[in-house]
This record gives sequence, structure tokens and C-alpha cells, in this order.
Amino acid sequence: MFDLQNKIALVTGGRRGMGRTHALALASQGAKVAVTDVDVNDCEGVVEEIKAKGGQAACFKMDVSKKEEVESVFDEIIGQFGRLDILVNNAGIYISKPAFEITEEEWDRMMDVNLKGQFLCAQRAAKEMANNKWGRIINIASVASGQTGVGIAGGAHYTASKGGIIGMTETLAIEWAPLGINVNAIGPGAIDTPMMQAAQLPKEAMDAMLARIPLRRIGKPEEISAMVVFLASEEASYITGATFYVDGGWLAA
Repeated sequence: MFDLQNKIALVTGGRRGMGRTHALALASQGAKVAVTDVDVNDCEGVVEEIKAKGGQAACFKMDVSKKEEVESVFDEIIGQFGRLDILVNNAGIYISKPAFEITEEEWDRMMDVNLKGQFLCAQRAAKEMANNKWGRIINIASVASGQTGVGIAGGAHYTASKGGIIGMTETLAIEWAPLGINVNAIGPGAIDTPMMQAAQLPKEAMDAMLARIPLRRIGKPEEISAMVVFLASEEASYITGATFYVDGGWLAA
């Protein structure tokens, strides 16, 4: 099961955290992986990890918020690997700030990377996938995404972008189903990543959050990557337009 031999995968924001483990997990199942990030040096380290384990991978510098750069890098990836089968839209940013203090520039930057960036990559990826009538697009959202999700004080722009990802996922799934392309989202809960560490939550806030999670612990990036591999595989062939929350039971509590 979950055999990805001969599949070509692209992971954005792949230099660290969940992006890194997504790339490693896809490679472990046989996929050839294109890893992109704005920091090409750290990105190369992930590629070396994959190669050291016998996999095939390459690194590309890409800012997902810039359409011309997205188009150019996708051209490079298709030129090197021949096609694209799997896209993991992982690139994202989080900067905590009270809603009263968020500037227009900060709002726009959050939307450009987290939401527009995922759309630009999905749009180009789908055009490539349509050629083979097979594709998997996996968008990384969050438990902080509205409706059944949770709000995060200091993250109005972040939660708005993540909620937009879920709405976009559902619409793209409908439009691209006739092309053989499945589009799904994953909503991670509290995961031990550099982004979360940078938030520097006070002990009281961390304890309060853990008290709301039935499993009483922070998740590991690899636990999100397991869902990525599943959704990328043939075993997920009848799943599209869905959001899977991997959150230790947070939303169920």
C-alpha cells in the first residue's frame, strides 16, 4: 500500500519542519521529489537526506507568492523530471500580531504566501497533471481555519488565510475532478515545528492548549506526513474536496 514508485512530487516550503518530513516521507515511498523553498541552502540539506537514503530529489529556490517565479521554477521541474503527479502546498508563514495592529502590508504578505501562493502552485500543477489525467494536490491548512476550527488570538490574518485554503480546496476539487485530479486539505493541530517554537508561547498558554487536546501532547511533523502520503497514494483515489484534521482530538474535545 501507499506505493509512490515513479511518481513525481513537489513540496513547497520544504527546507524544515513539516515540509522536510513531507519530502522525506514521499521519497521513502518511492517518489522522486522536487523540494522548493525561499532558502535554497537549507533546502539542499533535505535533498541530501533523501539521496543518502537512496532516493531521488532536487532543490529549487521558489517564492510561491510571485507568479513569474512559480512559472519559471515549474518549468525547471518539468524539464528535469518530465511531469508532475503530486503537489504538497506546504509553504506558509505565521507572524502573531493583535488585530488592531496588523498593517495592510502585513495582511497582504500573509495572504500572498499562505493563500495566493497555494493557488498559484495548484493552478500550474493542475495544468501539468491534466496531461496525464492523474494528480494529487494536498493543501496544508490548519485547525485555526474557522467554522469547526479554532480561533487564535493574534492570528486574524493567519486564520483568514487558512480558512481560505479550505474553501479553495473544495472548489478546485469540483472543477478538476473531471481531469483526474484529487484536491484535499490537511488541518494540522499543534505540531512541534520551528514555526511553533518561534511563537514562544508562555508556559501557561502551552499548558492551557495541551489541556484541550485529548492526547495531551504536541504532534510530530511525521504524523502529518503520514496523512500526506495517504492522500498522495492510489488508496485515496475516492477522496477529494475533503479536509483532514490531524490534531490529537483537539476539535473533538
